[in-house]
Amino acid sequence: MAFEIIATGRAVPPRRVSNDDLAKDIDTSDEWIRSHTGIGSRYIAGEEVAASDLALEAARDALSQLENPDPLSVDMIIVATATSDYFGSPSTACIVQEKLGAARAGAFDVSAACTGFIYGLEIAAGLLSTGDRKRIMVIGSEVLSKFVDWNDRSSCILFGDGAGATILEKTSAPHEGPDKRGLIRTILRSDGSGAEHIVFKRGGSRYPYIEGETIDIPIHVEINGQAVYNFAVKAITDTIGEILSNEEISVDDLTWIVPHQANARIIQAAAKRLKIPEEKCFLNIEEFANTSAASIPIALDELNRGGKIKKGDLILTVGFGSGLTYGGNLIVW
Repeated sequence: MAFEIIATGRAVPPRRVSNDDLAKDIDTSDEWIRSHTGIGSRYIAGEEVAASDLALEAARDALSQLENPDPLSVDMIIVATATSDYFGSPSTACIVQEKLGAARAGAFDVSAACTGFIYGLEIAAGLLSTGDRKRIMVIGSEVLSKFVDWNDRSSCILFGDGAGATILEKTSAPHEGPDKRGLIRTILRSDGSGAEHIVFKRGGSRYPYIEGETIDIPIHVEINGQAVYNFAVKAITDTIGEILSNEEISVDDLTWIVPHQANARIIQAAAKRLKIPEEKCFLNIEEFANTSAASIPIALDELNRGGKIKKGDLILTVGFGSGLTYGGNLIVW
């Protein structure tokens, strides 16, 4: 029994915002943004667009790859997001489930920030391993443009909006041995000591709304950039190293490393530490910026539809984010 990704999909808003576009309103430049992050543009959702809207579009895109794109065949919908439609409840996944017409599916959200898709994929595999579930949709969807302080030029340049979806199916292929398929190994880790290095401070039970208090700045993400950089480089190197060691494989055995697209400098520093050729790491941050939980499934769909991965290829995803969380999946495509 194996848990295989049988379809992928993605969605981004139509509005593409280049660095030069940002520089018209923010004291920055294309050269500065590219040199510090590797980002060249990002996609920004309209005021009326929520995380569920992009998730739904990506879900439909993934279903369209199947011979029988019936949403009733989906047994569960998992949405990884830090920018859910509503605070706490209802889940964004439930909204997607209803609009998709997946009447038989359970639905819930995963809150692991930029590592959310990696967590979601492993949760899906666990759910498929018991009961009569056969097919689970795992989606990462974010509208971070609605949760940034556009006056903070160090952070607002980093993020874009988008969604990526995968369909994980239980198949009769072997999970072990030379012909193994699907999701082979996952590492999930966390370090709560850095919980406030990437944080939405306003609105939760730790920082609740106080009647009569003046709130000049809406809820937005706050980032300790240097602390996150140091954590992220170590998280990537530790995760890749542990997976390779546990599976007794080398970097040469991997077709692609698909990292969370947070900052090209972080990925380059980690690759240098592990002596990994940069061309082994798939990067699309220049076009999409940091889409948090959506970045890895968007990248997987780009690889899949672009013909850059084929059946049997070995793919390693690796991510890190608020929480702090980090982890990785090893997948035989």
